[in-house]
Amino acid sequence: MAPSHKIAVIQLHPKPMQIEFNYTKAARFIQDAATKGAQLAVLPEYHLTNWVPEDRRWSEVCGQWKVYLNKYRVLAKECNICIVPGTIVERHQDEKTREDRFINVAYFIDNKGEILGRYEKKNLWHPERPYLTASTHEPHEVIQTPVGPVGLLICWDLAFPEAFRELIMAGAKIIIVPTFWTLSDCSPYGLSVNPRSEALFLESTITSRTFENTCAVVFVNAGSPVGSSNSNYAGLSRVAVPFLGALGHETKDSNEEGMSVVALDMRHVEEAEANYKIREDLAKEDWHYVYPRGNRLGREKL
Repeated sequence: MAPSHKIAVIQLHPKPMQIEFNYTKAARFIQDAATKGAQLAVLPEYHLTNWVPEDRRWSEVCGQWKVYLNKYRVLAKECNICIVPGTIVERHQDEKTREDRFINVAYFIDNKGEILGRYEKKNLWHPERPYLTASTHEPHEVIQTPVGPVGLLICWDLAFPEAFRELIMAGAKIIIVPTFWTLSDCSPYGLSVNPRSEALFLESTITSRTFENTCAVVFVNAGSPVGSSNSNYAGLSRVAVPFLGALGHETKDSNEEGMSVVALDMRHVEEAEANYKIREDLAKEDWHYVYPRGNRLGREKL
């Protein structure tokens, strides 16, 4: 019998550079999720800082990444809940140039406070590229977790089906995507045609990814302050599964801060694979499409 997992998607509004305030608010949401029986809580990308890389305090604040990572480890153990703390921007010194570099990292922390895996954002959104260093050619790796085999992606990675395929070929059943995606990420032309074009992008793509990969997608985006639904924050945080599409009634159709606790029945994923046989086809030795590192990832994991 396929397991069921309770997952909390926390559509947090991050106040710019208010790192302790944002952490405290996130912790309250996680504690509430634990009391509701959630096994996993997921936060958005840039949930501690917002995206303000030109702020003069940016470097100093990003230098505190270990402090907050450890706080989440303690919180996970105290609440007996797994946590993906959105992303945390880390400041590191380049070994060759001695200059600071910044990487955008998602972690999976288990309910004992142990770090089971991490992922550095690979596909940077165009405005991020002057400020962040991408993981480029590092492989996407699957993490074995209490809720099953998990893959981590971040925001703009969603636009690349290759990222999902690489994780699926390595055996992932749940793909978690912390995000900071706004309605104003669209071009002026796109906005003139459809002011909600980015919402259409997200809703369509997330649903497509869950069907075409026979997996569950946990998508958690930043939200606007409560009562500010007309802002540019896209929200729409959800758990998407084959056959049903989007789950999470408190956030999936909203851009305001809030939380949905979703019962993820993995039978939907297993039945989708039985019906569509995506993984079965990908595992064939004579499969006619070639994916990067496909052989090294191991087809037997499918």
